[in-house]
Amino acid sequence: MNENSIFKIAVIGLGYVGLPLSNMFVQKGHTVYGIDVDTNKINLLSNNQSYLSDFSDEDIEKMFSQKNFHVGSSFQVINDVDVVIICVPTPLDKDTKPDLRFIRSAITNSQPFLKPGQLVVLESSTYPGTTEEEIVPLIQSNGFEVGNQVFVAYSPERINPGDKTMISTIPKVVGGVTSACTNLAKTVYESIFDTVVVVSSPKVAELTKILENYQRFVNISVMNQLLLLCDEMDINLWEVIAAASTKPYGFTPYYPGPGIGGHCIPVDPLYLLWKAGQYNIDLEFISLSHKINEQMPQFIRTKVEKTLNKPLKMSHILAIGVTYKKDVNDLRESVALRVIEQLKNAGAHVEFHDPFVSEIKSGNSTMKSINLSSSEIKQADCTLILTDHSCLPYELIAQESSLVIDTRNAMKSLHGYKNIVLI
Repeated sequence: MNENSIFKIAVIGLGYVGLPLSNMFVQKGHTVYGIDVDTNKINLLSNNQSYLSDFSDEDIEKMFSQKNFHVGSSFQVINDVDVVIICVPTPLDKDTKPDLRFIRSAITNSQPFLKPGQLVVLESSTYPGTTEEEIVPLIQSNGFEVGNQVFVAYSPERINPGDKTMISTIPKVVGGVTSACTNLAKTVYESIFDTVVVVSSPKVAELTKILENYQRFVNISVMNQLLLLCDEMDINLWEVIAAASTKPYGFTPYYPGPGIGGHCIPVDPLYLLWKAGQYNIDLEFISLSHKINEQMPQFIRTKVEKTLNKPLKMSHILAIGVTYKKDVNDLRESVALRVIEQLKNAGAHVEFHDPFVSEIKSGNSTMKSINLSSSEIKQADCTLILTDHSCLPYELIAQESSLVIDTRNAMKSLHGYKNIVLI
């Protein structure tokens, strides 16, 4: 390990976490070798093209201009680095259980090139115990003593796509397998983060990330369940939340929607639920919250048909926004895709518009984003707002639509229009 705090770093996985992290290290003068098995990403980057909404092509070009950023699909470069950081997906399998194949693949592909003195850090969101149960044994199988020859730590990512907050100002949590592991990880991350928060173990760091999303998962599900009641009672839940938010203490606003999307919030708690089962602990709040949120696409489908007052098989629906949150091109776990699928399965003719997404896979077909013109809006029986992108022409939508169903309160400034239904 270098003593001058300038490191050679391999970042495995150049997605929503790995690419921003690589950029931070590059801008501070470190040499970064980005590794991704997706050759399409490597080709785009090599041609100074971005695939993330938070990065422009100019941003990518700037990363390469300093001559300390290199990308490829080969893991052999790990033999030349000081630090290996794993930022790969951690999805759920078909039974909603943890799927660690990307983590296992990353460390297995790295094994032949590991050498004494290196630090290996896992950043992927996962259940407590993963670092010590999955990463450490694979490294030890190479004959390395963890904490003496090779150092291992966990540091949860806190990337929020679409958030313009400087990532370096977000405190970075670090927990190593040994104190030596923690200290090395702290040194590396202090070179790019303003604050590094040291915890006692990888398990604590792993659970820290899950807790952050567990809290939001449960509280959003509370709002979604309350939305079902408010819909029956003809109460505007958004107005209720706004009123409750005027209390200066003891209340934190959470908001309903068509469901919970993104890689972390709908996934992380289910990782913890599975792990808790190994200890015969049933985390009922997670199970109940998951059940509630799984109901929301069906609720939206039913609400659309009820509001239209005619069968969906006779309806033309224009869906606005398909990403999981506003102002990003991130489709991971997007509930909007499930809503569209339910509407199509019911026989509706569905089109979509999203300024951040050109096309989506829907069943066995591909749907392309249409231009949002007056004529396209007028042709639809219903305009369904599923994602509240800031750049959408909401006044045009309100003026030209015969009916708008707004699941995100995106058109709150236009509630004077009688054709807008908020749910």
